[in-house]
Amino acid sequence: MLLTLIADVARPDGCAGPLVRVGEGLVPLRDWLCDALTPMGHRDPRRMALVERVRDELRKEDRLSGDAAADDLLVQDEVRTRVRASGKTNLSRAASELVKAGLLRRHYQGYRVDHLNRGAQRQVVYTLIGRARALTGAPSTPQRTAARPRQGDLFAS
Repeated sequence: MLLTLIADVARPDGCAGPLVRVGEGLVPLRDWLCDALTPMGHRDPRRMALVERVRDELRKEDRLSGDAAADDLLVQDEVRTRVRASGKTNLSRAASELVKAGLLRRHYQGYRVDHLNRGAQRQVVYTLIGRARALTGAPSTPQRTAARPRQGDLFAS
């Protein structure tokens, strides 16, 4: 699923990131991937328990206003922040496995210089390689302009 999501936002050369356009704005690739994978766990009992835990914490901190709609929005925003933080860790682990499998290359781009290591305000860029390039729909090898004749084909010389 992660490869498919990366392929959905990848350029023809197979690179995705560091930013993804969402509506009028730009979002870091890892945040977008986490948000795209988040709905899968919506009904998970652990997620439901997290929602209740966050609601209790906000109630104890007197951050809830009493308006049900506003409170639900505040709770969902806090849950989204926490799920995104843990989702980035899981995403990084899954990407590492894909790198080891030879399906993905990862580097970091941003402030100062491109680099293989993260940090210093750099954002991840994933590049589909190997068999994963087929997901982009772009050919993985250059197409020949003139087809060679097959055995049995007659051609004039």
